[in-house]
Amino acid sequence: MTSVANFVAAVQMVSTPDVEENIATARRLVAQAAGNEAGLVVLPEYWPIMGMTDTDKVAVAEQLGSGIIQQTMADLARTHGVWLFGGTLPLVSGEAGKVLNTTLVFDPAGEQVSRYDKIHLFGFANDSESYDEARTIVPGKHVGTVETGAGKVGMAICYDLRFPELFRAMGPVDLIVVPAAFTYTTGAAHWDTLLRARAIENQCYVLAAAQGGTHVNGRRTWGRSQLIDPWGEVRAIIEEGEGVVGGLVDRELIDSVRQKLPALRHRTM
Repeated sequence: MTSVANFVAAVQMVSTPDVEENIATARRLVAQAAGNEAGLVVLPEYWPIMGMTDTDKVAVAEQLGSGIIQQTMADLARTHGVWLFGGTLPLVSGEAGKVLNTTLVFDPAGEQVSRYDKIHLFGFANDSESYDEARTIVPGKHVGTVETGAGKVGMAICYDLRFPELFRAMGPVDLIVVPAAFTYTTGAAHWDTLLRARAIENQCYVLAAAQGGTHVNGRRTWGRSQLIDPWGEVRAIIEEGEGVVGGLVDRELIDSVRQKLPALRHRTM
């Protein structure tokens, strides 16, 4: 019998500037995912706050190990008995006016067991929009992986998706989780292609949990949270709006793909 932990789910949100409102939404959607028998659940990037300005997240940044956002995630993991990858939250960085954009991982007992700080900081500008995460975020330095009930999981966040060397540095993994808040412009152009490429080249599942809709601050995010298998097939997807999407991480399929097409063994650099 397949372990329930092999069923995984991504939560899609349209987060607001109100932390308490976002917490209520996350509680509802994680409960929905657990009710669908998911043993591993991923929240989207910036799930606790999508502020009116980039500096709003600095004002609600938490010290590691304390705060309502972290307590909520620990409670959700423990209450539902799931591995919870907490999208990202702002953690105090030690650098004035800047935070760490961090994924915290909680085991089914509600213990925080791993973390990953976003390494690559998004920058983009065209005639109508401009983003520069480096103004308010300190980049991480370390690759993040963790052993879970669904196998070895690698962690990436949003803009990281464009840097394949990060995923190679993880070593062989069964699943890559990607919390994200892709803009509508860049998402429409590249999101699906990049997700499938990371699954195909690393011969593993990719589970992407996105922000997806028009936010109170006027920003529109792309959505399309999805689960992709090691052959690059999209197994489940949700378009815009709140919701949950998921499916099975099948270890036998991972092994089969790697045996039939041993690309990971054929690497030369």
